[in-house]
Amino acid sequence: MKAFVYVGPKTVELRNVPVPDVKAGYALIKVSHAGVCGSDLTIYAGAHPRAKAPLVLGHELSGTLESDHPEIRKGTEVTCYPLLSCGECNPCKTGNAHICDTLGLIGINCDGGLAEYVLVPSHLLVPIPEGVGLKLGAFIEPLAVGVHAVRKGGYVPGDSAAVFGCGAIGLVCALMLRQSGCENLTIVDNNAHRLSVAEDMGFSVLNADESDVPDAIRRRTGQVGADCVFDCAGHPSVAGNLVRTVKAAGRIVGVASYKAKPEIDMTMCMFKELTFQFVRVYTRKDFEIAADRIQKNSIDFERIITHVLPPEDVQKGFELLTTKSDAIKVMFSFHTDPL
Repeated sequence: MKAFVYVGPKTVELRNVPVPDVKAGYALIKVSHAGVCGSDLTIYAGAHPRAKAPLVLGHELSGTLESDHPEIRKGTEVTCYPLLSCGECNPCKTGNAHICDTLGLIGINCDGGLAEYVLVPSHLLVPIPEGVGLKLGAFIEPLAVGVHAVRKGGYVPGDSAAVFGCGAIGLVCALMLRQSGCENLTIVDNNAHRLSVAEDMGFSVLNADESDVPDAIRRRTGQVGADCVFDCAGHPSVAGNLVRTVKAAGRIVGVASYKAKPEIDMTMCMFKELTFQFVRVYTRKDFEIAADRIQKNSIDFERIITHVLPPEDVQKGFELLTTKSDAIKVMFSFHTDPL
């Protein structure tokens, strides 16, 4: 089968590898679509602490069930809840398996779904809701990140918000905020094309290269600042603006991970009595909500998927996401004609 194999820094190759053998407790998925995530790019850069070459990448996926399953009919369109939790540590035993002490992911700690077939533990299968389709089915996983960020982040319906970062995660966070009743919402980025996509989706935007972002947000919030600020950028240039943009006694939600240590004015944080809420991945409940939301509002989510490529374009796909481009969400199509 064709598979994207990480073989070393800046090197992902399309290789022919054996189809995984089905074993007890596991299910085989014939992959249709698989997306490239920020964590895949961290692996690609050679900077992920757990990913070891050779490794088949990918944890955002959809496909059809190819093996027998005690509860799901063979041939059902499915996705995968890709978290690998131990079930024994304190977080797992207290309802927080998504932050397991030894949390792993499909495509990071074992071979993943950027391939024609993937083998996953049977209990991680999630049927794709009727009418969603395989392309959007592969988008349930990143949408779950946005669902979790808004739910765990403590957003209160009616509050104002600012979202830094107009990539796939920033846009799904913005969509979840809007669906949660946020009317005063601004998305901040310096990529003009991504901001135009957000504007077309009905969002207010700010180009960070053309505006004093904290000042502009204060003007939009009656000189108060945003009640809640979501960091979906994870860039050191953003960190200082988070504190200046949020209102006194407001909340900053850390969604993106940082590859370099950011500088934050902790004294200002204290003077403003800010709350920091960091979030990681999602729970099974978040995943279920994401599947429901994508079924009810497919049009906006379709617009975030900017590229669907054949597996032979592996290098192009990674270049789109590691160089300046118009790409937001890049997917690969393994068993259907690319769109």
